[in-house]
Amino acid sequence: MTPSAPLQHSTPPKLGTLRALGRLYPFARPVIPRLIGGLFSAFGAALVSLIIPLVLQVAVDGPIKTGNIPMIFVAVAGVLVLGILEALFVYLRRAFVLTPATAVEYEIRQSFYQRLQRLPVAFHDKWQSGQLLSRMMQDINLIRRWLAFGSILLVVNVLTVIIGTFLLFRWHWSLGVTFLVVSIPLWFFGYRFEQRYGVLARQSQDQAGDLATAVEESVHGIRVLKAFGRGKHALQKFTRQVETLRGTELNKAREVGILWFWLEVVPIVAFALCLLLGIWLVSQNELSVGELFAFFAMATALRWPLESLGFLFSFLVDTRTATDRVFEVLNEENAIVDPAEPATVAEPRGELAFRGVHFRYPDAAASEPDLLNGVDLVLEPGETMALVGLTGSGKTTLTTLPTRLYDVTDGRVELDGVDVRDLRLDELRTHIAMAFEEATLFSTTVRENVLIGRDGLDPRSPEAEAILAEALEIAQAGFAYDLPDGVDTMVGEEGLSLSGGQRQRLALARAVAAAPKVLVLDDPLSALDVDTEALVEAALRRVLATTTALIVAHRPSTVALADRVAVLEDGRVTAVGAHSDLLRDSAHYRHVISSLEATSAARKKDRGDVEAFDVSAGEPLLRQETEREELEVNR
Repeated sequence: MTPSAPLQHSTPPKLGTLRALGRLYPFARPVIPRLIGGLFSAFGAALVSLIIPLVLQVAVDGPIKTGNIPMIFVAVAGVLVLGILEALFVYLRRAFVLTPATAVEYEIRQSFYQRLQRLPVAFHDKWQSGQLLSRMMQDINLIRRWLAFGSILLVVNVLTVIIGTFLLFRWHWSLGVTFLVVSIPLWFFGYRFEQRYGVLARQSQDQAGDLATAVEESVHGIRVLKAFGRGKHALQKFTRQVETLRGTELNKAREVGILWFWLEVVPIVAFALCLLLGIWLVSQNELSVGELFAFFAMATALRWPLESLGFLFSFLVDTRTATDRVFEVLNEENAIVDPAEPATVAEPRGELAFRGVHFRYPDAAASEPDLLNGVDLVLEPGETMALVGLTGSGKTTLTTLPTRLYDVTDGRVELDGVDVRDLRLDELRTHIAMAFEEATLFSTTVRENVLIGRDGLDPRSPEAEAILAEALEIAQAGFAYDLPDGVDTMVGEEGLSLSGGQRQRLALARAVAAAPKVLVLDDPLSALDVDTEALVEAALRRVLATTTALIVAHRPSTVALADRVAVLEDGRVTAVGAHSDLLRDSAHYRHVISSLEATSAARKKDRGDVEAFDVSAGEPLLRQETEREELEVNR
């Protein structure tokens, strides 16, 4: 089995906020005209809000002061028109940006999922699924909301504050200076906030990913938790993770609260000082009442842009962190890619060869020897080869190399004399199909699960129906026709609505339906009862007569399917030959077969079956039928 390590939250080189967010440009480029339209609409609304105090100054110093009633109504109408115009600009901003932002979200999500599909198995071994899920859903959604709302408002509100502060100097320079000087601490607290909040935002999003992983593992392993009565233990572990995330969120809220405190206090202090100064200026006839009124109307108009900076800065930091997390996956190096100048196998014969193959997992210690340490093995076209060895000898790992789930560390794997690394991945995986011991089905119909390897084939066509029927027959998966909707029945998440044997048979049918030239089977019959296993083996012989097959054998009955047997010992193939010859000439093979027989006998005893297996002859001599479990074909 492939080793799996928990995700170590990576800390890539720190980019500046603008450079970090600039990585979104290739996704946003097609919709930039619409985003610019939204930006100008928002800026238009901000400018209208700044014009209103100027109109109020004219109204106070003019018709209100002189008591000109008609002109007062004109001033009121002017303010009303400006208010309606501001609302129209706000509407236009939303109309411009909402649809383009969802388009960017769509493109990022598509690219992210495509990247997940292309990244090698080694990447998925070290990354928790919950971390990937939180990036796919929460982080990308956060980026979309930032593009549609946060980015535009931050730019517009900063410009509004700058322009509004400049306009404050229009009435009297001392008022403008007072307001500006008192507001300087806001920039200090904003910088301090970004530094601290950025760390907390990253911790929070990573912890949310860990929490998603915990939920996913608990849901998938609910049968185990219930069977062993470990629900309380799982809840305690989950509670600790929730408390950790809660603590981080409280720290975030504390930092936001501190910033909001200063954003509230500083403008009030500025207002108070400006009011005192303004009254004195009016008393000295250096400022009119209308000008003072307009000044505070302008300052009031600036209060929302000033106060919003706290929220928008936290939004900015959250988005920057989300962008970092998404691009950690998008920028992940992928060593298993199509060659620059691919070769091809025009008419594949099915010869599979391992030549001096070495392999070690990327996270293996330097002191550890290679798991595969110079494997040499050739399967002739149409030959069935059984691969046997003790636990940990590298059998399953060897089966992952032909389809390049992993790449060899050294040596070559060849298909008809062509290094598999010289073939396009799509072509390679058309010629070679796999069935795993752990059968994974998708949340779709039986039909689509079985035909997943026949790209471009209409699953409803007569040809598809024939292929489906033959594959289900060979895998002894006729139970699929007895399901509520037959082969169009939804099998549920990972096929857990089916029994282990049923899932394994559908997985085997999937491999058979792909019609490959080379079939790699990693103990695909382990979950079957004895009778069904015998029927599947008999049907498989028809397929294997014209298909090259490498079968990892964990049971003696599986060895009987093979033309030859290869013995894997300490990362090397130490013997290859017919079953009877190896029994005679290889002590290690006799030991392996004895181990397989002991395991198989124990399993059959648990089922109520008694079977004797003569190691020297290699064939069953006696099978005494007893009461058997009812087959689950009607489940």
